Amino acid sequence: MSNTEFPDDEFRREQEFIDGLYARVDALRGDTETSVTDALAQGDKPMQARLERDILVAERSGLLAALNAVDGSLCFGRIDLTSGKTHHIGRIGLRADDPDRTPILIDWRAEVARPFYLATGHTPMGLRRRRHISTDGRRVTSLHDEILDLGDRERTGHEDPSGDAVLLAALNSARTGRMGDIVQTIQADQDRIIRAPHRGVLVVEGGPGTGKTAVALHRAAFLLYEHRELLAKRAVLIVGPNPAFLGYIGEVLPSLGETGVLLATVGELFPGVKATATDTPEAAAVKGRADMADVLAAVVRDRQALPDPVIAIEHDREVLMLDDGLVSVARERTRGAKLPHNAAREYFEGHILNTLTDMVAERIGTDPYDGSNLLDASDITQIRDELAENSEVWSAIDQLWPRLTPQRLVADFLADPEGYVSDEDAAAVRRPVTRAWTTADVPLLDEAAELLGEDDRMARAHAEREREAQVAFAQGVLDVSYASRTYEFEDKEEDDPDASEVLSAHHIIDAERFAERHEEADHRSAAERAAADRTWAFGHIIVDEAQELSPMAWRLLMRRCPTRSMTLVGDPAQTAEAAGVGSWSEILTPYVEDRWEHTRLGVNYRTPAEIMDVAASVVRAETPGFEPPSSVRSTGVRPWVRATDDLPGAVAKAVEELTPSEGRLAVIAPRELHRSLAAHLDGVTAGAEPDLTRTVVLLDARQSKGLEFDSVLVVEPGHYGTSDLYVALSRATQRLGVLYTRDLPKALADALA
Repeated sequence: MSNTEFPDDEFRREQEFIDGLYARVDALRGDTETSVTDALAQGDKPMQARLERDILVAERSGLLAALNAVDGSLCFGRIDLTSGKTHHIGRIGLRADDPDRTPILIDWRAEVARPFYLATGHTPMGLRRRRHISTDGRRVTSLHDEILDLGDRERTGHEDPSGDAVLLAALNSARTGRMGDIVQTIQADQDRIIRAPHRGVLVVEGGPGTGKTAVALHRAAFLLYEHRELLAKRAVLIVGPNPAFLGYIGEVLPSLGETGVLLATVGELFPGVKATATDTPEAAAVKGRADMADVLAAVVRDRQALPDPVIAIEHDREVLMLDDGLVSVARERTRGAKLPHNAAREYFEGHILNTLTDMVAERIGTDPYDGSNLLDASDITQIRDELAENSEVWSAIDQLWPRLTPQRLVADFLADPEGYVSDEDAAAVRRPVTRAWTTADVPLLDEAAELLGEDDRMARAHAEREREAQVAFAQGVLDVSYASRTYEFEDKEEDDPDASEVLSAHHIIDAERFAERHEEADHRSAAERAAADRTWAFGHIIVDEAQELSPMAWRLLMRRCPTRSMTLVGDPAQTAEAAGVGSWSEILTPYVEDRWEHTRLGVNYRTPAEIMDVAASVVRAETPGFEPPSSVRSTGVRPWVRATDDLPGAVAKAVEELTPSEGRLAVIAPRELHRSLAAHLDGVTAGAEPDLTRTVVLLDARQSKGLEFDSVLVVEPGHYGTSDLYVALSRATQRLGVLYTRDLPKALADALA
């Protein structure tokens, strides 16, 4: 590229820097491994070592993953220090290929990059100038300079007096159906949350458009950078409200080079189960209550049965009678061990076998004249072993203390809940055993798993058999190796007396160690292993829309994070789920008492003031003192409202009017209208998870939580409660329309008048 293609020298210098970055990146991405081979062939060991280190750094830092996933600028800023130093800031860190490994691009998470986000004219933090670099691919498109040292007289012609040009450009840009990172536009209040200490519970409250989700994701990236050794092993869990939301945010962390994160809904947090059915609000509310833990505990205790009235066991032509008194003693002794149901079964088996052994011993071993016991210890052991081989004994034990799975326990309870909950609650949750699982069922399954535990004796026995087979195979390999070496040395000993002293594998490794070395390694990432392990303890958990989770869901999540290192983001004003807790204190007091921090984001970056005023009016009708986040921008475009007698036709016409030339439009309507509306909208389907990358998507209000669109059409707002309507009205970044056939909510009618 010739200099005449640049507006000025500043552009030229930045373009040359960007070109140099990508040259370095291209070497790492495609040529490094080849270069290692070439260096080795040429005998250049220092170069080989340096290139191998490049590969290792690229893999560990997530550089290659970031470059493959990135949808934005690699370098987006520069800070000029009063000391004369200059640092370029980017989404990843990059070093020069020189002996000193000189940094050429500073990772946005590094401490030296922090002034880029926090410095002001009042507190310049050692900066003379801050530059925002906008790029389209590898091409520099604009520069925006902020002067922080007012005594500096140097000017480049790219000064931005307000310092808001880059932020406003990002806010006004067309949406793609996927959330992008905000590393270029992180604001000071957001930065403080992102870099908050790792330990403890941090609650981030914020209304619509305040960027709380983006802040939470960037906090995950920062924590993985700052505590990589710990969190790479334990992984980070991000919990979202629905699959569409997880798809929407799914590219943010990979674009920042972070892949050690598990994204899941609550309905996906029990391995082997995926929630596909939907509960009624009443059923979800009952299942989500905290007292369901006690209900399930009672269900488990009732499975630890007593004979009614006795169980007869035929053994060695005798009949042994287990009555409720004998079994009750065994049951209470087993319960005294304080173990989960399945893990405790081994104790129950022992008590029953001992009881039956005493019966038999008393019958056959008592002297009829003096009542003395004629049996010795070996006789007693033989009797117990014979009872342990009697199938009727095990049938009785299975009846009295059965092995249970969480799925069977919860399914049976939901099919027949009478006696455990009130008649009204039983009617709400009752369902056939064969029905699919719902999101509200998953915390019940997790609770049941805690109560039941595992009887791992069979698994341990299987593992031991596998281990013995591997050791036997390894021993065979070593024996063959030893034999072949023996024959070889016998032939050589005549010519070389020292040949027999040469060590072989047989001398330096035994069969067990040899088997260990050849065990199949687990190459899954920490996130993949965590997804398959219900007992996994995460290094950190982030929960989005946290106000919607039920008390039972919180029990599940707290088990997944014993250290209570969590970031919770949400907005109590948007609580819509019947089982949602809403109050941060209610959520956290049972687990951490008052040992948690609360912070609030009060600036709305998404929603224009014209739209936010309308959305806030709906909440103020119920809560007069409600204060929404303040919008940073105004578009001058007022939301509109229309009544219609032909709803599908009016929606189709409004979609044509609102669909942006670039960007996305959401039609937010009650679920029961989706089929009729989709029939009038090209390329729109009802019933499936929405594809947010399509130009027009059809959602209900709860599916739209956490999402944003250029334009939004809200259909039949009178169908929704206050929280759902507030969510629906606050999704748009540019334009909002409302269609209805029935009466409008009064607050909305007044706001749109």
